[in-house]
Amino acid sequence: MSNEILINLLNEMAADFMFLDGAEIDVPAAGKFMNHLDKIAAKADEDNVAYVKEVTIGANRLLEKIIFDDLQDKEAGPPALGEAISLLQSIVDGYTNFGKYDGNIHNFSEKIFSLTGVSIEKTGDAVVSSGPLVTDAVQTEETVGASKDSLEKADLTAANENQVQDQSLLKDFTTEGLEYIAEIEVNILNLEKNPEDKNYINAIFRPFHSIKGVASFLNLEQIRNLAHNLENLLDKARNGELVIRTPVIDVVFDGADALKALIGQVRDKLEGKAGEPVNLDIPSLIQRIKEVEKGGEGPPRIKKIGEILLESGNISRDTLEEGLKSVETNPEKKLGETLISEGKVTTKQVSQALRKQAEQVNDISSIRVDTRKLDDLIDMVGELVINQSMVQEDLKKQINADRNLVRDMAQLFRITSGLQGISTRLRMVPIKQMFQRLSRLVRDLAKDSGKRVNVELVGEETEMDRNMVDEIYNPLVHMIRNSVDHGIEMPGDRINAGKPAFGLICLKAYHRGGNVVIEIIDDGKGLNKDKILAKALENGLVASGEGLSDQDIYRLIFLPGLSTAEKVTDVSGRGVGMDVVRKAVEKLRGKISIDSVSGKGTTLSAAFPLTMAIIDGMIVKVGPEYYIIPTMAIRQALRPKK
Repeated sequence: MSNEILINLLNEMAADFMFLDGAEIDVPAAGKFMNHLDKIAAKADEDNVAYVKEVTIGANRLLEKIIFDDLQDKEAGPPALGEAISLLQSIVDGYTNFGKYDGNIHNFSEKIFSLTGVSIEKTGDAVVSSGPLVTDAVQTEETVGASKDSLEKADLTAANENQVQDQSLLKDFTTEGLEYIAEIEVNILNLEKNPEDKNYINAIFRPFHSIKGVASFLNLEQIRNLAHNLENLLDKARNGELVIRTPVIDVVFDGADALKALIGQVRDKLEGKAGEPVNLDIPSLIQRIKEVEKGGEGPPRIKKIGEILLESGNISRDTLEEGLKSVETNPEKKLGETLISEGKVTTKQVSQALRKQAEQVNDISSIRVDTRKLDDLIDMVGELVINQSMVQEDLKKQINADRNLVRDMAQLFRITSGLQGISTRLRMVPIKQMFQRLSRLVRDLAKDSGKRVNVELVGEETEMDRNMVDEIYNPLVHMIRNSVDHGIEMPGDRINAGKPAFGLICLKAYHRGGNVVIEIIDDGKGLNKDKILAKALENGLVASGEGLSDQDIYRLIFLPGLSTAEKVTDVSGRGVGMDVVRKAVEKLRGKISIDSVSGKGTTLSAAFPLTMAIIDGMIVKVGPEYYIIPTMAIRQALRPKK
């Protein structure tokens, strides 16, 4: 049987456990593992996989004891959790390969009982007791109920004993929770500007996930439920099942505000403050989240001219109602005409309202298409273009070709060329999103290196093939790293050189011929050509510096093994970067060049073709051999005399 989802959930938990920092489980980590266990138990129950629930119950109890520092053998906690994960993987593997699990959970049960005092039955039912381990007894409903009651009493006693620790955990949670909400608010604003950017969705998803996990552990049910519903909403968005639109942004904002208020109430209670009463209708908010999650908001309704004029403040509601009555009595006249003729609005105001209405229609009349379907379409168009060219060539070889056929073929050629152009443009996307990712990278690198850098974007609306955008990202990342690490100076050095403390990196894109040119311009210290030449001579990359222009020397940095960095950093300096960048650019049929002025800055320029989908070329014959030269590479075509 297939348990792919269950296997993925277990692998995700196992990965989190492997990367656990120092094998220490703190409150956020425990909350995260509890979330994993809840999902695994629910999915196992759905797939009828036995024993999983019992193991997850034992692991949950173990996590509680670890957090409350209530284990006699403190070092045994994390290994026992690792054993639980391994056991869960074995159970699921057994069901996947053989439809059952032949092992038993007896040894694990004994270990959990010795560590926590809680036993788990191995019958496949999720039964928990606080008594000694019983493996062969058959439990009735009454004994199960008594078992649950005793567990609840034990939990209550443990909670009272650990009241001081619990308050400490609550205090940590409120501090971290409010920091998480501040982080969420910033990223919601970024997401609203860039709804396609999965990085922003993940940046919002993770804090909600952490809040939910810790709130669950601390029994803050209202906070847990709200965070859980918001997490589910964002999970659908990051999996591509939900489009980020205004209703999604609005409900996430409202949810963050509600969580902020709830966490604030917990903080006020801990600090002994009365606090202001907050009117929160959490059930209604959760219902709204679920409706948005299902896409219940529906497509936006196109507003009528009267509504747009009313919202713009051009007319009052009374004026609108009077105008509508006039239209009823005189149906051949439209509302806009009626209001203009009565002097209620100007022609310009109606024109602006019509433009807004048209924008709404344009926004709605777009659809999302799977990129694989788009790629298939472009491949088929490419085949059509090639086939059409072959037919046209065959036709030219016929001396007595029918004139009508020639005319029809010419018409087919025009249609095919048009179809090729349209299909290619379908896959064009603005370079803006990639530029924003790069600008964020600049800020992160500058922060890590103690430098101050501003980023300027020019031509971010320039379009190129989506596949090309993905391919050129990595080479550009390395160029950006070099600009920040080698180009921009430290603030003190810049001030001493008469420059502002903040360096500037400009990301610029524009079309030139059939190419997109991307420039990375910095106002740093520029390249030291003497140092580059000396390093090249030392490494035997050039025999001498005679006859080399500045441009020739600058181009030496693209040779393998040449680095002038005085020390190797996490960012650059190993001498393998610019050579890899040059190869990556040339692999995409691009060209890279560099220009620099000492003390002023450096410009790295990379030119890429607009698309890799279809290339037009000219066939040339040299002796018996035929060659195709891309038309973009041809500067002049002429017919020489014999």
